[in-house]
Amino acid sequence: MTVYFYHTQDTERIVQEWKQGTFPSHFLYGALQLEDYGISVVWHHQKHTYKRLRDMLVATWKVLTCRKSYDVLYATHSLGIEPIILLRALRLYRHPIVVWHHQPIVKAKNPLREAFARLFYRGIDHMIFFSEKLIQDSLLSKKADLKRMSMVHWGADLDYYGPLLASPKGEKPFISTGKELRDFETLIQAFHETELPLTLFVEKKRQSYFESLLAGKQNIEVHYGNRPIPHEIAQYVAQSKCVCICCQKSNYTVGLTTVVEALALGLPILCTRNPQMPMDIEAEGCGFWLEPKDVEGWKEKLRYIANHPEEAKAMGKRSRALAEHYYNVEQCGKEVAKILKNTKEKV
Repeated sequence: MTVYFYHTQDTERIVQEWKQGTFPSHFLYGALQLEDYGISVVWHHQKHTYKRLRDMLVATWKVLTCRKSYDVLYATHSLGIEPIILLRALRLYRHPIVVWHHQPIVKAKNPLREAFARLFYRGIDHMIFFSEKLIQDSLLSKKADLKRMSMVHWGADLDYYGPLLASPKGEKPFISTGKELRDFETLIQAFHETELPLTLFVEKKRQSYFESLLAGKQNIEVHYGNRPIPHEIAQYVAQSKCVCICCQKSNYTVGLTTVVEALALGLPILCTRNPQMPMDIEAEGCGFWLEPKDVEGWKEKLRYIANHPEEAKAMGKRSRALAEHYYNVEQCGKEVAKILKNTKEKV
């Protein structure tokens, strides 16, 4: 069996850096593990310009004109392959399509958009979700079909993070590395009032915003960057006391990447409560949930982690165990392979 692997990121660069040991493979959604289950991969290579129409036309052309034989189109996102999905809905594209769906399926307010969306979703043979909650929320929409939906344990590349486990935990301050829908105001206020040390990794383009926000807050260190540098950040995170993920409210798994990486590195986690998450870090003993905008709650839990190093260490061990059992790229690849084979058989 062969799949065409479509990604919205530069797969050629990711694979090359993964081979060099400087990029974790979980950003390829189990594609590198598929060969272990007898599935060959045709890689989609595209330099994305992030100009939506141009990228969509290029992606559509590459998929339709691929001269290599494949059985299933496996995509990490529907963005960029919308024409392919519509062709599939009209039965003008013969390969089944399996797509990761990052948000719940919702009903459009506009009747015309809703009618178009119903046609569009007919072109997806199977959808993969990050959590059961996303599936349940999607079922509130008439477009959703439970028989064509699955939850997969998306998790980190443990081989990549393994060598970093020997790093001395707690040598570095508390750390926050994510950028999507983050509530930096609440996080910074909590650290300012506790006077505990925090390190932030943020985008270079937001430097002026953070310089204003952090004026007079000497306990907070900021690193600015233009492009994700996971290898450098991972080395820093591995030595930190605790991973802090302070987010805004959302209807999807905001912060999940940071969570699974913290699990892989064996660190305690403080995270804004998000019912869309596939795991319950508090029930698993890996850390604590905080309510949105709860400065006082953050202050309490930060002090707890700072004042209970042995319990923080135990939380970290439980984090790593959870990663080894469920949230790792090998498990992800195994589950994706099963879905791909089942989808092919149904056609």
